[in-house]
Amino acid sequence: MRGLSGLALGVIVVLLLRSTALTAFAARGLVIDVLAFAVTIWALRHGPSWGATFGFALGLCADVDTGHWLGRHALALSLLGYFVGRLSDTLVRESVRTQLVLLALTVFFHQAAVVSFELSGTGGWPYLMTRSLLAALVTAPIGTALLWIGRRIAGQPLFGNARVQPGKTI
Repeated sequence: MRGLSGLALGVIVVLLLRSTALTAFAARGLVIDVLAFAVTIWALRHGPSWGATFGFALGLCADVDTGHWLGRHALALSLLGYFVGRLSDTLVRESVRTQLVLLALTVFFHQAAVVSFELSGTGGWPYLMTRSLLAALVTAPIGTALLWIGRRIAGQPLFGNARVQPGKTI
């Protein structure tokens, strides 16, 4: 699914998952950042323009859903979608290590960008770093495991490898 219907279905599924199944973890202080996970996977699969579009649509809907400042999720997720999509041309996207590191970095960036809107002054920076690091340490292994399971169920690569040959530039 690559068109607008796939994008809309993806946004709805991610928001429902975030609002229902993952709230029990959030109530206990464990943040599983399904928004950053979904944008990372979408951008790896579809590239920078679709990654940024999916990130913006998902972020805007998440902002409206939670009643936060309008645009904070949209900005962070659209930037994540674009940069991950740009990197997807040069990464070995099926590598478990690549997926783990990429998910950890995107979740950390997303949490840091979103939580920084709630801070006033420098007294909240330890909380920001702790929450961002914990979210990255929880979401990255879970997301990587889900991708591994998906690859086993599909019986074929989910993303393929880099499209750029060694020695060539984009």
